Amino acid sequence: MSVKVSEIVEKLGGVLEGDGSVEITGISGLHDAGPGDITFLSNPRYASAVPVSKASAVIVGEDWHGESRSAIIRVKNIDLSLAKIAQMFAPPVVNPVPGVHKTAVIADNVELGRNVSIGPWCVLEPGVKVGDGTVLYAGCYLGHATVVGKECRFYPHVSVREYVKIGDRVIIHNGAVIGSDGFGYVKTGEQWKKIPQIGHVEIGDDVEIGANTTIDRARFGKTVIGNGVKIDNLVQIAHNVKVGDNTAMAAQVGIAGSTIIGKNVQLGGQAGVGGHLSVGDNTVVGGQAGVTKDVPSSVFVSGYPAMPHDKATKRQAEIMRLPVLKKRVLEIEKRLGMKKNDGEKE
Repeated sequence: MSVKVSEIVEKLGGVLEGDGSVEITGISGLHDAGPGDITFLSNPRYASAVPVSKASAVIVGEDWHGESRSAIIRVKNIDLSLAKIAQMFAPPVVNPVPGVHKTAVIADNVELGRNVSIGPWCVLEPGVKVGDGTVLYAGCYLGHATVVGKECRFYPHVSVREYVKIGDRVIIHNGAVIGSDGFGYVKTGEQWKKIPQIGHVEIGDDVEIGANTTIDRARFGKTVIGNGVKIDNLVQIAHNVKVGDNTAMAAQVGIAGSTIIGKNVQLGGQAGVGGHLSVGDNTVVGGQAGVTKDVPSSVFVSGYPAMPHDKATKRQAEIMRLPVLKKRVLEIEKRLGMKKNDGEKE
């Protein structure tokens, strides 16, 4: 595929500086791009790579200042522009032929919509319902009475347990497990007695769930994932958690039981949220933050325990100065003739 720079500018609604007749045949990163590629500057730390880039065109923000031997396209939103360009150059989606593979195991009372594709070695238990246009790739499992909406796409080895409800246009990647038992036990003497997890999971429309992510069924009631939620790989969502619409969480996030995550929340990689807490709408939780108490709406928290980001960064800076401060204290004590405490080392 080949597209002129001027055509890309028109699609993005950007401002061109340079030759719009240059042909673009692909998209690549700043350091790897060559002639025919379009690239981008989304992180200021890589600005020094723009003047030496061999790309034919570079997408930058409206306020960027610098030199480039490539054509420059100024846009308001670099990430959104990249998404549009990626769609232009992406290979066509390979859609399996509708039908049920001969190795699939389908219970007698399963209801399949129109143009459904059921891949090799899939298992659909009694009472399952699958909406029009949904695709189940090889090795997927749908438990008893699970309901899946229209135009969903479950990649190989997705496991959905019994009584789960999944909305329309949901994408679930390889190895994800939806509806497994929550971690519920009570101590009796020296042994742990299992508490039955008799609830279920409910997932809204337009949700995407990453590879090897797990979403536990509720102890009672339901675990809820709202509309438009985006979940990365290796995320753990415990029983009775409720996640609001359009929230996004990066890899290795962990959310403990009965916690409520608001709408439009962003959870950075490896962030952990304790149980029975609430995180307000439009809040950002930084990577590796540990949330130990309720967080209000529209704030940015980070660190452990999680606190307002500016406070957390100040505290971290103070911690990094401790070795210097310790050295100064020891020097002062030495000048004052103070004796070290037993076991203290300089």
